[in-house]
This record gives sequence, C-alpha cells and structure tokens, in this order.
Amino acid sequence: MSSNMSSKKQVSNPRTTHFEFMGPVGAFFMTLGLPVAVFGLYLFCNKDSCQIYPLKRLLQVKLPPCNEFWHPLAFLICVGWFVANVIIYLIPLGRTVQGSLLRDGTKLTYRINAVYAFILSHIVFIVAYCYYKLSVSFVYHHYLSFVTSAVLLSFILSVYLYARSFRSSALLALGGNSGNFFYDFFIGRELNPRIGAFDWKFFCELRPGLIGWTLINYCMLAAQWEKHGVVSNSMILVCVFQAWYVFDALLFEEAILTTMDIAHDGFGFMLAFGDLTWVPFTYSLQARYLVDHPNHLSWWALVGIVALKLCGYYIFRSSNSQKDQFRRDPFHPSVKNLKTLPTKRGTRLLLSGWWGICRHPNYVGDLMMGLSWCLPCGFNHVLPYFYFIYFAVLLIHRQLRDEDNCRGKYGDDWTRYCNIVKWRLLPGIY
Repeated sequence: MSSNMSSKKQVSNPRTTHFEFMGPVGAFFMTLGLPVAVFGLYLFCNKDSCQIYPLKRLLQVKLPPCNEFWHPLAFLICVGWFVANVIIYLIPLGRTVQGSLLRDGTKLTYRINAVYAFILSHIVFIVAYCYYKLSVSFVYHHYLSFVTSAVLLSFILSVYLYARSFRSSALLALGGNSGNFFYDFFIGRELNPRIGAFDWKFFCELRPGLIGWTLINYCMLAAQWEKHGVVSNSMILVCVFQAWYVFDALLFEEAILTTMDIAHDGFGFMLAFGDLTWVPFTYSLQARYLVDHPNHLSWWALVGIVALKLCGYYIFRSSNSQKDQFRRDPFHPSVKNLKTLPTKRGTRLLLSGWWGICRHPNYVGDLMMGLSWCLPCGFNHVLPYFYFIYFAVLLIHRQLRDEDNCRGKYGDDWTRYCNIVKWRLLPGIY
C-alpha cells in the first residue's frame, strides 16, 4: 500500500532535472542579492544624490545610521497592511472562478475581488489623509525601515512556504522539486499553497504589493507637497499612470490564472519577495525620486508622454484581450476570422491579429507604458530609468522561458509557428 502511494507521488511530483537561473548557485546568490539590490537602489538614489558609483568607489558609499533601517511602527504598518488585505480577500464579495486544469486532474476555485480591495484601500487612505490629517509622509521619511520590514516578511513567508511544501498531499511545481534546498527555496516547491480557500500565491500576486505600490506613490506625492509647497505635473503623471496600471491589472484579475506565475511556477522566495518587496519598493522609485528632484514638464513633453502611455496601453490591453477572448471562445465574432495553426494537442495557435505581428505584442505595450513612467523624471539621472531597463531584461528572459515551455508543449508545431511568426518582440529588430 505504502509503495503504491510512493509511486503515485513520484508520478505526480517528478524530480526537477532542468535548472534555471544558473541552478542552485544562482538561486543562492539571487536570494541574497535581490534584497541587497533593493537597499542599494535607495542608497544610490536618495535625497542627497542619485548616481551610479564606480566599482572602486562602492566601499566609500556612506551608509545611513543603523536606526534608519528599522522602525517598529513601519513593521507594524507592513504587517497590518498584509492582514487587512487577507481579510478583504476572505470577504465573500465578488464572483468565484475556476483556474486551469492541474496535472492531478483538479481545478482550483478563486474569488475575484481585488478591485474592491483597491477601492476600499484608496477610500481609507484619502479619508485618513484629508479628514484625519494622517502624516502619510512618514513612509518617505522612514523608507528604509519599510524596505527592511518588507524583506523580513518576505523571508518569513518563504520559510513557511518551503516548510509546508513537505506535506504528503502537496502538489509540487515541476520546476521546484530538485531536492536542493537553495534552489527549491528560491523557485518554490509547492504549486498552489492554500489554507482552505485562501490561496497564498494568487493573493500575493496582485494585492499587497501592487496596491501598496500605489499608496507609496501617494505618500511620495504628499511628501513633495510638504517639502516644496507644490505638486509637480510630473509627479501627478507618474501617480496617475501607475495607479491606472495597477487598477487595470486588478480589473482583469482573472486573466492571471493562465499566466506562468500561477499555472506553472511554484511559490517560493522568488515570487514572495517579488510580490511583497521588489514591486512596491523598486517600482515606486520614480515618485520617490521626484520628491527630491521635482521636474516640471512642458506642455509638449506632457502631450508626448501621455501619447506614449495611451499607445502602449492600447497595444497591451487589446492584444491581451484578443488572446483571452480566443481562449474562452474561439468562435466569438471578434476572433473567429483570425488565422490559426492547428496543433497535435488539439489546440490552435494564433497567426494573425496582434499575435501575427510578433509573438509577444503585450510585452511591447508593457514596455512602452514603463518608459512613459520614467520619462517624467527627465534626463539628469539614469537611475529613474531603472524600471524600464530592468523590465526589458525581465520580459526578454520571460519571453525565452515562455518559448522554452511552448517548445516542450507543442514540439514541431511550435517550430512551424516560429517560422510563420518570425519576430519575438519588435518586428524587424528582435
């Protein structure tokens, strides 16, 4: 009996043989290096200066006093924010949907109510600031303490996720079951860690970090007002653009159920740290930069940046909507006339529309929007463009991961598809 259960477990949870991120060594250094990068981004770009130091001068960088790295109230705010989002998630508000079919033959149920979390948190923030005169610039003045708190929470959650993944009933991610602690801890062993109906990965993917990012931006806006007595049009543009981006992601919350993060990757340090620390504290760099380096945009610069944002959003949203509509109902009037390539799996790959121009048109739109967030900061420093540079590298890496996954999934059909849709991102270039 026990041998049969063991063999079934090996079939459903096979050992990982293909490594990413340079294997265990790369995973180890990324686990240590990613938090250092977030702290470094603040040390290199703060109220005193914003520059990239040569390697020989790195040891000469002046570190802030130790007490700036920790404030008990900052930690309590981070914990309280996380718990508040858990409570909102569990409120029976919004519809429930089923996720993708898992390899054990089951489908998980998810509650879609992230938009309500966004709206409620914004109402509370506005009331607290405007009516109760809450000093939200506390986040700006104790920024390092909030980073430390988020890093600590990310590690605590990651340790918990790794420990619980050894339950006999856990369905493991195909890429996170190598048997090496450092690699599996980073990649994530368990595919969909849950407590009852509460799904840890789905919850963290969009809520605490993304919504928290918008609130951090508003705290920076308040700090600019307190410091200079005026809010620059560049700050308004950054806050509006990024809040729009987050709200759009939450509005289409159901769409993430088919993404690689949810459907394929385990939930470990990589995603936990990315969701809780990397997103809110690196993506808010532009707003934080503008507190100390306000930049007033001319009308023509304003129009140009808005046009770039709108074009990027149109490409991003229309291409994603086209793909999602085709997946849900390939006979819908909006997609039924698109050219497709039949595959041996019984599915079809799009050969026209947005997805006939290049293999990842949504990534192109995403990058255009990312650039529109950085341009309001001007051209005096390169670090405010960190998001655009990092995101370009991330999306190219993700595109390579996507294609490697599709190559294994579709075999020769994927080769045929690539021969027809030749360009990966930018037609004529890449």
